[in-house]
Amino acid sequence: MKKVKILDKEFELFIPYEKIRSVVEQMAETMNKELAGKDPLFLCILNGSFMFAAELFKRIDFVESEISFVKLASYQGDSTTGRVKHLIGLNEEIEGRTVVILEDIVDTGITINNIMEQLELMKPKEVQVATLLLKPDALQKEVDLKYVGMEIPNDFIVGYGLDYDGYGRNLIDIYTVVK
Repeated sequence: MKKVKILDKEFELFIPYEKIRSVVEQMAETMNKELAGKDPLFLCILNGSFMFAAELFKRIDFVESEISFVKLASYQGDSTTGRVKHLIGLNEEIEGRTVVILEDIVDTGITINNIMEQLELMKPKEVQVATLLLKPDALQKEVDLKYVGMEIPNDFIVGYGLDYDGYGRNLIDIYTVVK
């Protein structure tokens, strides 16, 4: 079993890149059918979603789409703070547009609910959420997710953009903490 040590924690391989890529390809295929002609704005939630967003967006095969980035934070170390801080805002006009939020992971639902509330004030035509990973057992808020790559247990993970205090984002696979 492949393992890595990040700061004071040891992690073992959980989801290999090949599986991640396959899931993202399937999501893109569905989006290509459902979003063509809608001129969607894909909104990547930084920092964690950058790898997922890049992997997905290069597979969107219609030209009429844009991507932008918003930075929000609700984690410190390996647990949520329960508060969302808005760090970098949205510069694009979204009134009347289809917005697709690209999130690496939905666990408590706090971050995604916060961004959806902020976006609704800007009067988009519709807001959809695409998440690579969902932790159903961790949900504290009800969330409406249009595209879900994989459901996973409520374990702490790193890699493929997900981090532990800023480290581990560069790992191509996803790892889970060794208990």
